[in-house]
Amino acid sequence: MKASGLPICLLSAVFYLFWTPSAGLKTLHLGSCVITTNLQAMRNGFSEIRDSVQAKDEIIDIRILRKTESLQDTKPADQCCLLRHVLRLYLDRVFKNYQTPDHHILRKTSSLANSFLTIKKDLRLCLTPQAAVAKALGELDILLQWMEELA
Repeated sequence: MKASGLPICLLSAVFYLFWTPSAGLKTLHLGSCVITTNLQAMRNGFSEIRDSVQAKDEIIDIRILRKTESLQDTKPADQCCLLRHVLRLYLDRVFKNYQTPDHHILRKTSSLANSFLTIKKDLRLCLTPQAAVAKALGELDILLQWMEELA
């Protein structure tokens, strides 16, 4: 009776899954949250489409995110919550609404969105809903003052 090649294929697949991805995996320590993700794969995916995507950005005098120094100024206790909210912004607003006829770019942005979703699932909720409401209302004066300064 001939032996099947299936066990060798399965063994190869398991070896590939446990050996290869770990090369790009990074552990992020975000206050009380610790997540492991393949940042290099995300950076490589974005690098392939960066020039094309950034060429369509006509609003050059406004930045949504400043350079990484301002993100690094976030207190460790707030980093998990900040990342969760930024990922939610990208997932709910950016990736869902991005349109292009270029299928390669769509595949890359879809892959990035899936990576963000995986990271977001690993992050704990920042605050309980009631604590978040109390915090937001308690700091409403900061928002109002900022709006007054714009007038």
